[in-house]
This record gives sequence, C-alpha cells and structure tokens, in this order.
Amino acid sequence: MDKHMLEITNGECIERSRIPRLSSELFHRRLNQFVRNNGSIVQFFAYPEDKQMVLLAVLRNSNLFILETTVGREYPSLTLSAGPQFNLFEREVAEQCGLRPAGHPWLKMLRYHANKSERPDVFGNNYEEEIPGNYPYFQVQGESVHEVAVGPVHAGIIEPGHFRFQCAGEEVLHLEIQLGYQHRGVEELLQTVPHKRLVPIAEGIAGDTAIGHGLSCCQALESLCGLEVAGAAKKQRTIALELERLANHIGDLGALSGDVAFNPPAAYFGRIRGEFLNLLLLLSGNRFGKGLLRAGGTAFVMDEEKRRAISNKIKELRPQILHVCDLLFTAHTVLARFERTGTVTRDHAQALGLVGVCGRASGLDYDVREFFPTEGHEELPAIRNQMTSGDVLSRAMVRQEEIVHSLNAIDQLLAMEEEPAHGAAAHSTAYALAPSSCVVTLNEGWRGEISHCVLTDEAGSISRYKIKDPSFHNWPGLAMALRNQEISDFPLCNKSFNLSYCGFDL
Repeated sequence: MDKHMLEITNGECIERSRIPRLSSELFHRRLNQFVRNNGSIVQFFAYPEDKQMVLLAVLRNSNLFILETTVGREYPSLTLSAGPQFNLFEREVAEQCGLRPAGHPWLKMLRYHANKSERPDVFGNNYEEEIPGNYPYFQVQGESVHEVAVGPVHAGIIEPGHFRFQCAGEEVLHLEIQLGYQHRGVEELLQTVPHKRLVPIAEGIAGDTAIGHGLSCCQALESLCGLEVAGAAKKQRTIALELERLANHIGDLGALSGDVAFNPPAAYFGRIRGEFLNLLLLLSGNRFGKGLLRAGGTAFVMDEEKRRAISNKIKELRPQILHVCDLLFTAHTVLARFERTGTVTRDHAQALGLVGVCGRASGLDYDVREFFPTEGHEELPAIRNQMTSGDVLSRAMVRQEEIVHSLNAIDQLLAMEEEPAHGAAAHSTAYALAPSSCVVTLNEGWRGEISHCVLTDEAGSISRYKIKDPSFHNWPGLAMALRNQEISDFPLCNKSFNLSYCGFDL
C-alpha cells in the first residue's frame, strides 16, 4: 500500500484529515509516476484553506486514489513533466485560483472572458481595456497557410464555441477550440444554495445528461448524509441512466447519417430517439428525466404498469434499431466517409486522457460501469467493443454496440425479482452533511466518465463542489482528430464526438 496516496471507493465518504497531504515536490513526483504508468486523472483542482491554496488530485488505474498538497503562487507544471492529460486541468486552476504552473508549455485562459480591468489574468496582469479578443491563438506560419474562424455564433441551435483552423488549402494543420462563452458559474452556485436545490441544479449542468449528473450529485449527498437507497430505486435509476444513453447514442447515429447525406437512417433514428425520450417522460414527467432523481431514491415510483410499458417498447424498438443500423453500416457511401476519417490513435487517446465512447473507440478499455460500478450496474455484464481504430467509423460502431448493451441491460434489470416500490422519502428533508468530509462519485454517462467531488467544512457546509464532465477530457481529442484532415470533414468529426459546450462552461 502506498502511504502517499489514499485508496478510496466510488462514493465513499471520508474524513478530509485522512487525505495524504504531501510536500509539493513529493506530490509532483507521485503524480508523474502514476500517469507515466498508464494512470489517469479523474479530478485535479484547487481550493483555499487557512489563507493558503490546496491542490487536490483524484487518480485512477484499476483503483481510485486521492492526495493533495499546499502550494504558493506557483507550482511545477505537470503538463510539462507528465503530459497533456494535465493541460486543461492546470489552465483551469490558473484561471479559477490564480495559481501558475511554472513551465507550462502553453499557459493561457481556458474559457472565454472579455477583458476586465479589475480581473487579473493567469499571469497576474490586469487588463486595462474592456475589449474582447485577448486570447492568443496559435498560428501556423507560411505563405500557403490561411486561417478559418467558425463561431462562436453558429447556425441552428448549437451552443456557442469558437473553432480556429490553420489550413494549407483544404488540409487542416491545426485546430484550436475556445469555449466558455456562457459564463455559467455552476460550481459557485452549488456552494451557496440550500442543499435541497443541489440535485435540480446538477440536472442542468448538461441538459442532455440530466440523469448522469443528477445521479452523481445524489450519490454524493447520500454518502455525506448516510442515506440508504432501496434496491428498487437503484434499479430504476440505472434504467433511467441507460434510457438516457440510448436516446443520445441513437440521436448521434441519426446526426452522423445526416452529415453524410444519408437521410433515411437520419429520419428513422430521429423518430426512435423520441421514443426513448418518451420513456423518460413516462418515468418522471420530463422527456430528459429531470425531476426523477432525489437523494435517497427517486421522486416517482416505477410501478408494474410502467415496467411493462418500458419492456414492451424495447421489444418493439429493438428490431427497428438493428435494421436501421444495418442500413447505415452496410452502405458503401457511408463507409467511404466514415473509415479512416478523424483518427485518434490509442497513444494519443491515452496521452490526452480520453474517456467514454471516444476513448473506447481508440482502444482504451475503460468504462466506469465495469471498473467502479454503482447502482444496478454491479449486477450487469461489462461491454466489449470490437471497433477500436479511433476513426469516425469506430466511434459510430461503439455507439451501436452500446445501444445493444443498454437494451440488454434494461431487459435484465426489468426481469430481476422486484422489491416493493420506493419513492424518494428524502427529497423534501433537510440534508445534514458530514462535517470536514470529502466524497468522490463517478458514473459512466453517455459521453463517458462523470465525476463530482464535494468537500465540506467543519460546520457541514459545502466548501468546494467540483464537477468534471467527460467533455472536459474529450475536446482536445476532437482537435487532434482534425490534424491532416480536410476541413470539409470537420462537421462529421464533430458529430462523431458530439461534446458538450455547457458541460464545459461551468
């Protein structure tokens, strides 16, 4: 056992005094060693304590570990020594807390901010003009190189994000993605509102992941409050999570079909996606599942009538889904666009720390449901993905495999012997959180690893609430996928990742 790192379990409430607090030098060395041995980062953030700043890291291999250190104005950059997994984390820490990772190879703001004279940048300088556009984009030099800027205002209903391409003709040499135009302040809000409002706010972190983020918040509260969740409620929450996965993966396959102008599957998948949204409506009264989850259980009972309706609908939709998938993946025109487009190699995926569909499509064998299972996933088999070439085709095929796995998982959960139905007796109760405690929760959302980390102070109030959406890991993967691709392939590559803007803009 490594005395420098505390091994924890998913959703375990621990006393903060148990977290090993290392010297800055030892902290830096242990994180370097861990990542170089194929470990990965789950959380890396800073928080104030007694007029000093603390850096806290949560790491994973086949187990979970936590450790921390105190730092001054600067600390040695882990991006420089351990690799790009730390890049966005360190830039976020610099932006949020003013801590500078000394030696960082490309330190600049992570999210978009207009110039504000009263706000220092990550270098400690004050901006004197309130003029947006202080972000230093990377530029490729050369007579034949031209720059293409897309966004942040986009057509349709897409969220705001800016994409800056450096191109030689049609070939993309470099893509830089700048996000953060929404200035949401979700983490700060979660530290100030009454505890009973935490789950409804968490459900809005990313609107298409209401169940994934809501469940992570519920589990954190349940751990800190010592709440027990009945088996029937756990199964219902697992079914909801898989319905959310189904709706989004099916929607993504439809979007990919539309991007290569294959309209019949796009129309079929769009209609089928609505069927799964309607099943979430049946469970909660909301098509995105909002209002279903509460600390201690669920707000609505899944009775026999609802169970039967879900089972019958899956039986009806399964052959339709398989038929449309066959239509999509046997079309030579589709394969010509999907294969070898937007490839992210396994080595690059590991270095960047990709998670979820994007990581597994590049050959990374990691799924929270298998490594750190909670709820009903402890009783379900793991998924094994066959297509791992890292291209658009692999990301689409992994979605198809996940769809079949989720259909089977829901069938298995519905077939299990049912316990008495339970609602959420705790949803209207005042929460008494354990003082001076910490909890880390992980769930496999439909995009990948979601993690919430909550710290409480001596009075049991939340002193830090840190959210990590899987898109935080995966946006750099999209930029890598565009290297040496034609710029016309960007919409297809973007859809194959389908990352969250709002989940990043916290």
